[in-house]
Amino acid sequence: MSGGLYQRRAHQWRWEFQTAAPANLQALQRSTSRRISVAVNKLHAEFHTLDMESGWQLPQGYDPKSGALEKILSGSLDTANKRGSRTRLLKFPPGLFTKQPIVHDHWEEVFLVSGDLIVGNDVNGQGGTPFAGYTYAVRPPGAWHGPFKSEGGCLLLEMHYYDPA
Repeated sequence: MSGGLYQRRAHQWRWEFQTAAPANLQALQRSTSRRISVAVNKLHAEFHTLDMESGWQLPQGYDPKSGALEKILSGSLDTANKRGSRTRLLKFPPGLFTKQPIVHDHWEEVFLVSGDLIVGNDVNGQGGTPFAGYTYAVRPPGAWHGPFKSEGGCLLLEMHYYDPA
């Protein structure tokens, strides 16, 4: 067996080993790729070092004075047409707090990489439940969450996506 590729048959993937010459294998790969349709809009990217100094921007819905920044790592989320997926880093500076709970119509998974995050503070930034790094949340569409506060700043890894089903 000289190599393999994924084949799609009857809505299932299976690994098939090919003994074909490279030219035949390339033709098979081309014909297979034309039949594949995926709901995830992300490019293939192997491990690579992230530039943590540049590429940050104000996240949609945040006050420009808040200091909150996002860095899109992969994909995009089309909220108007309710499709797509994205992975981003979200950075809160020390002292940031939001005043209102939020809700959205897509799935959200959040991993607190570092720092502190307080969930459920009031409009004055008081109260709430504190969390430290290596904390995870998953929220289905329509789940209210927040407000949020960070006393020392934090870094979050977030995945947002619409259910393709």
